[in-house]
Amino acid sequence: MKYSKLGNSELNVSRICMGCMGFGDSSRGQHSWTIDEANSREIIKRGLELGVNFYDTAIGYQSGTSEQYVGRALRDFAKRGEVVVATKFLPRTADEIENGISGQQHIENMINTSLQNLGMDYVDLYIYHMWDWNTPIYDILDGLNRVVKAGKARYIGISNCFAWQLAKANALAEKEGFAKFVSVQGHYNLIFREEEREMVPYCSEENIALTPYSALASGRLSRLPGDNSTKRAAEDAYAKFKYDATAEQDGVIISRVAELAEKHGVTMTEISLAWLLTKVTSPVVGATKLHHIEGAAKAVDLELSEEELSYLEEPYVPHPLAGVMAQNKPENANKKQVWTTGDQKINS
Repeated sequence: MKYSKLGNSELNVSRICMGCMGFGDSSRGQHSWTIDEANSREIIKRGLELGVNFYDTAIGYQSGTSEQYVGRALRDFAKRGEVVVATKFLPRTADEIENGISGQQHIENMINTSLQNLGMDYVDLYIYHMWDWNTPIYDILDGLNRVVKAGKARYIGISNCFAWQLAKANALAEKEGFAKFVSVQGHYNLIFREEEREMVPYCSEENIALTPYSALASGRLSRLPGDNSTKRAAEDAYAKFKYDATAEQDGVIISRVAELAEKHGVTMTEISLAWLLTKVTSPVVGATKLHHIEGAAKAVDLELSEEELSYLEEPYVPHPLAGVMAQNKPENANKKQVWTTGDQKINS
């Protein structure tokens, strides 16, 4: 495994981040395809053996049970100071707004609940899961700064935002002396490259780490269409919403991934991630089987030529926004969001 500094932080993270959205009680959340605690522990343990020290979860994953599984496994298999743990908080709910819960108090409630779920005193990276159109950015930054000053988070990151939002937030943080975002977790992979318009160059200029999710496009970049169908492929309606509309044009790129995988004698996962690793600090790679994390770890050592990188990129055409970025708009701010805290009790 190789490691890198996470942007303007002192965190040394593995070049692969294990995405833990697939861990959790499948009866309590958005997804029916998540895996139970015993299997989650096995995958986390294997990740640690492979040198993966960076783990990403969220309070919105399966009613907090992802955080619980991750926390218990890391406590059993690793020393706290040797792993980098990231979790995320959600926007205020309509009920919180109606009841006068401020952005600052909301963040305090969220972090306290996440720390209880994880069984930890602090997280290394606390991530703003998506832009909260109903809460002033000053309140969000002030709340996050209080969490950092209290020692409950070492650094802060942001997810699902536009470059202008990140620039605005960090400019305000600098003006007020608040903690600044050191990383951004956006939707970025070989068949969805819209982050390259503004976010990638902005982060390069400001040394903000890119830790993209959906690194393998919900499995579409790890196998040819129709091959080795999985429970997730069959049941993940949200992934279908993100990718099915562009399946034909994406198929050209996917076939080139398969071609280069055969040429190098490696998996499609390794080719897809080797490309992404030339662009970002640490892609968030979901794993629900041992071979998922094993293939991701191998990608770190695979080098593609400039010609091969260009060959993979050449067929790409612009895509419409998809997923959270397409849904989380001001006019939708009071509607049901993709992620919720589910049935868990939030500490207040």
